[in-house]
Amino acid sequence: MILPAADKSFELSVPVLVIGAGACGISAALTAKEYGAETMLLERDDTPTGSSALSTCLIPAAGTKLQKAAGVADSPEQFAKDLIAKAKNKNDPDMARWVAEASGPTVDWLIDTVGLPLSLLTGFKYPGHSVWRMHGSPNRTGTELMAVLTEAVAREAIDLATSAPVTDLYADQASGRVTGVRITRPDGATEDIGCDALILACNGYGGNSEMVREYVPEMSDAWYFGHTGNKGDAVHWGVALGGAVADMGGYQGHGAVTQPHGTLLFWGLLTEGGIQVNLNGERFSNEVRGYSEQAVEVIGQPEAVAWEIWDEGSHKLGLDFLDYRNGIEMGAHKTADTIEGIAQQSGVPLDALKQTFADIEAYKRGEKDDPWGRDWGKTDLLEPPYHFAKITGALFHTQGGLVVNDKAQVLREDGTPLPNLFAGGGAARGLSGPSRWGYLSGNGLLTATVLGRIAGRESAKLVKG
Repeated sequence: MILPAADKSFELSVPVLVIGAGACGISAALTAKEYGAETMLLERDDTPTGSSALSTCLIPAAGTKLQKAAGVADSPEQFAKDLIAKAKNKNDPDMARWVAEASGPTVDWLIDTVGLPLSLLTGFKYPGHSVWRMHGSPNRTGTELMAVLTEAVAREAIDLATSAPVTDLYADQASGRVTGVRITRPDGATEDIGCDALILACNGYGGNSEMVREYVPEMSDAWYFGHTGNKGDAVHWGVALGGAVADMGGYQGHGAVTQPHGTLLFWGLLTEGGIQVNLNGERFSNEVRGYSEQAVEVIGQPEAVAWEIWDEGSHKLGLDFLDYRNGIEMGAHKTADTIEGIAQQSGVPLDALKQTFADIEAYKRGEKDDPWGRDWGKTDLLEPPYHFAKITGALFHTQGGLVVNDKAQVLREDGTPLPNLFAGGGAARGLSGPSRWGYLSGNGLLTATVLGRIAGRESAKLVKG
């Protein structure tokens, strides 16, 4: 809630206060320090993790040093076009452009200054990206990302308070100026901290079942694969201060979470020729449109599950991903040398599965049109040995949130900025538009790192006058 700021004094006060120590919050704190402002991070957990730790540490960016070294021709303009096209022109085009413009310098900064060991992925293109622009850590895991970021926080001697969930803001209701926050510790003790600028980096509302039912009802019964602490606090605070929200129905889903093991299958398994069939042995969608929209397609099948099938070539690509290797170790993946073997182990009808494979061969030869619109022209057919796993769809994180400008300032409904409130990551409106189909691979960490960097810079400039 919002507490009155009048006559309130603080024993402890810092120029820039950041709520949330994930990729967005730490990027903001490191940048604010770089620009000369004393900063403090507040993290609700006893160890900084959040949605960033649950990610695959894949960040798309245009015009990076790694792209140039690999001879990849890309530009912020092309990246913005891809972002806008994926969202069917329903996102904020200006935001797409300034985020794309800042993406390359942000990734270069993460590598050169923060020390994040990123490389350019050139094995395949994620859906919606026109060129190779995805940058990932060695094992493609968010734990690597968070380890490096927290090391940077320690190296820069930035204050980090853990087990410190913020429950209230102090603010002047008339102007919307924030003067501080209240922390309520796990034992019920409270602490008040003042600030000159506040950055909301506490992600979205995926952990709030009531908000999920209201804004994305199609995912209300799905697995939630994000951080349970994402309760929508930033949205509630921002709205209470007069801030505007947009695209609250936008989110990232994932249509390939092994069931019941809960490991991820990376999307290249499908783009390189893999398929998904339901319990009847039939395909039910264009599997390669994108992993976010595919979540609903899978959930809509009998028993809300499907079987994903891929081959040895894709299996070798998957070994670069820790989540994929975890799935192997947990026994989520199965193998067979024949279609009969797939049917026997999965329980799907053999005749239907054979017909599905035969239809795909006909699509490839141009004898039939794929009823789901998938283009098989440049896709190799699956070859034995086959790999397959039972999957379901899941909600990863929400993409709607507070409207911000190119300084990451939270805006009112009339477009004017609140005096000293900034937002990034899942707390801010993303680039996915109003629904699941607008999510371009990597959008989550893209806006987390870019908006975090911008918010840190601009809040430092504000408090330094």
